[in-house]
Amino acid sequence: MSTADTTYTARRTHQDRFVTLRGLRHHLLQWGDSSLVTPERPLLVMLHGWMDVGASFQFAVDALREERCIVAMDWRGFGLSDNGPSDSYWFPDYLGDLDALLDQLSPDAPVDLLGHSMGGNVVMSYAGVRPARIRRLINLEGFGLPDMPPELAPKRVADWLDELKTPQQLKPYPSLEAVAERLIKTNPRLAAEKARWLAPHWSREVDGEWIILGDPAHKRTNPVLYRKAEIVAGWSRIEAPTLWIEGDSTDITKWWGNRYPREDFESRLGVVKQLERHVLANAGHMLHHDQPEALAAHLENFLG
Repeated sequence: MSTADTTYTARRTHQDRFVTLRGLRHHLLQWGDSSLVTPERPLLVMLHGWMDVGASFQFAVDALREERCIVAMDWRGFGLSDNGPSDSYWFPDYLGDLDALLDQLSPDAPVDLLGHSMGGNVVMSYAGVRPARIRRLINLEGFGLPDMPPELAPKRVADWLDELKTPQQLKPYPSLEAVAERLIKTNPRLAAEKARWLAPHWSREVDGEWIILGDPAHKRTNPVLYRKAEIVAGWSRIEAPTLWIEGDSTDITKWWGNRYPREDFESRLGVVKQLERHVLANAGHMLHHDQPEALAAHLENFLG
């Protein structure tokens, strides 16, 4: 790519907001005014995945035909939000941050809640413990993780202790173009002009190099086991109509091999009471980048 090439132009511009949640400054992107919020069209909250940022939803927001108030948050340790106060990140903290966010943005009315990947797992768990706070729920490829049996615990804790002794690092990049190329390497379907638009939202310049806006501590092993039974217990308590969307080219075996067979995930999704499912053609895990128009059409039909 060359700097002479075009960059994506956003159809809907966002406002940057900052709120303090549980002692940490969090960055929000807001599209549309709060005056657009009604009981039939409540606030839509979007939550990104691991090593991503809230701006990642820009292409899907642009593809929506109708104006509504939308907020995307950078999780703690990502984007322009503060890093965590410790040297590790815990899944319950994401739930706590989301609860505090809704306390500020919509304390008295349910919201429509969307999450991608890690964010999809957070919103599913949250909807199970705070069912009354969600009107409609959307999960974009939040598959979760393989069940972890108890005998894995000692080694995971030992790995975590070992990793605490060594600072984690992310590779720096010499230019924004190099960041955009890295985004395309991760997702070859990502159009070059979109990669250029994302690059400055995904990184910042420090001493002549471009650093990814993600705390390297996210790379550490999590010593807390992922327990399927606990996840299923939460998902079974979801009351909101739920939309599941995945890309037709997503292959979860490349992440976990045979440790997480598809039928295992299907058994988890099967406990959700009101479930609508769609598969997007020519889309992978970053389906909101690959097919934003098709995604937006499903969102509008589902959200009404």
